[in-house]
Amino acid sequence: MRATPDLSAVRWRKSSHSGGAEGSACVEVADGIPGLIPVRDSKTPLAPTLLFTSDAWNVFVSAVKR
Repeated sequence: MRATPDLSAVRWRKSSHSGGAEGSACVEVADGIPGLIPVRDSKTPLAPTLLFTSDAWNVFVSAVKR
């Protein structure tokens, strides 16, 4: 089992497709964690973060694009 990485210093970014309105639904992702893609809900940034492997994230993004 892999230890949960420290995400306190990561820079979160929203999708360019996210709405800019306050309260709009979107997710944020962070870069810089080797082999993992952290994902969180922008409306609840202190809630638990989902961690995807890079391979799983690539599969997900490809499926969404199709």
